[in-house]
Amino acid sequence: HKKTAEVVNRLSRAEGHVRAIKRMLEEGRPCPDVLFQLAAVRAAIDRAARIVLEDHLESCVRQAAIEGNVERELEELRQALNRFIA
Repeated sequence: HKKTAEVVNRLSRAEGHVRAIKRMLEEGRPCPDVLFQLAAVRAAIDRAARIVLEDHLESCVRQAAIEGNVERELEELRQALNRFIA
């Protein structure tokens, strides 16, 4: 997949945010500050998921169309999205 490095970088940033949040909680930082950082983690993960989805559509679904496996690929994508969005 072409965008693996970009996703890994975004997840590494999210991981750093999570560590910072844990420190904030241990230090007794105010709840609004913690919530702000939690929102940043959520946004970073959502951006990573968007990149994964775009890459999947550009590569896997396109390849499935060439091979004639579109229905199976779309069903797998539907199932993954249902788990992700739920």
